[in-house]
Amino acid sequence: MAKLIKTNGVVKDISPKNGEYFELEELQDYVKGYIEIINLHNGQILVVNEEGKCNGFYINTIATHAAHLAQAISYDDYVVGDVILCNQWEVR
Repeated sequence: MAKLIKTNGVVKDISPKNGEYFELEELQDYVKGYIEIINLHNGQILVVNEEGKCNGFYINTIATHAAHLAQAISYDDYVVGDVILCNQWEVR
């Protein structure tokens, strides 16, 4: 099951509308814009807003911590905006 990790620290279970996998428009609705994928190298990914930093989105400390633990982003980098944490196969 996928998780929506909000910038305010709320983590919510979410499921694809079709019951199998998330489609592009659905992902874009959750992250409020174009998507970018951060591979956590364990079969899971973070789906983030590609332009979140440029648009001044708030730092997502939970998602940033997960990305740092996975060494998916550099130590001085960070993740912003609402983020989806899911398995790679849940996104098409």
